[in-house]
Amino acid sequence: MSGSSSAVTEIESETLAPSHPYYPLGVTIPAYAPNETPVPVLLAALAGMLGFALLGASAVALKANPTLTKSNIALLCWFVMNGCLHCFFEGYFVLNHTTIASSQNILAQLWKEYALSDSRYLTSDFFMLSVESITTFIWGPLCFANAVSIVRRSPARHVLQVIVCMAHLYGVALYYSTSLCESYFTGRSHSRPEFLYFWVYYVGFNLPWAIVPAFLLYDSARTITRGLRALDKVDSTLDAYRIRQGGIGEAIEPKKTK
Repeated sequence: MSGSSSAVTEIESETLAPSHPYYPLGVTIPAYAPNETPVPVLLAALAGMLGFALLGASAVALKANPTLTKSNIALLCWFVMNGCLHCFFEGYFVLNHTTIASSQNILAQLWKEYALSDSRYLTSDFFMLSVESITTFIWGPLCFANAVSIVRRSPARHVLQVIVCMAHLYGVALYYSTSLCESYFTGRSHSRPEFLYFWVYYVGFNLPWAIVPAFLLYDSARTITRGLRALDKVDSTLDAYRIRQGGIGEAIEPKKTK
């Protein structure tokens, strides 16, 4: 009798045990399959793909415009990296969010690793789908457009930069606030509590999209303000010149009548 009861208890404990490592405990992630590739290999693969894209973009940019400075190239690489992540990495999530949990595709495994800090990426969360869809189909292409405008030295590059930077700042604010507010008010945390997953993955991996856009937004605002101030001075000078020319004309006209 005791043997059968212990067997039942063992079966119940196995049934209640979570089938995945994600938080909050008990969250449903259908057809979950653990990653088969080690984390260092996944990170190296992502870094290799991004590095190849950035080196290629830099080479093409310098060939198209050899006068680009190091700061121009750094800015170009930032926007190309963002374009690649938004359109391809986040685009993969948008198009395959229902199968990521069971897939062993390299991008799916990267998402499963990151989801240890935010399980909403494996539950087809409506907020994440909405934000990532906008990011994929609007902000990603605008990042590439920003990179092109830098190479061409387009006058519109600062306008594009302001739009994209505001989008990044707003997106990061929403991303942090929705998760942290839910954790504060309901006690439901989508991140595992370990330092690596919360502070490194969740906070650290997203923090550059709050710091860099803020700096670029300040730079664009300062450049646009300086340009408008210079334009106002030109307008004032032209207005004064027109007034003087009008005064000279009025002074000459009476002499002709005499």
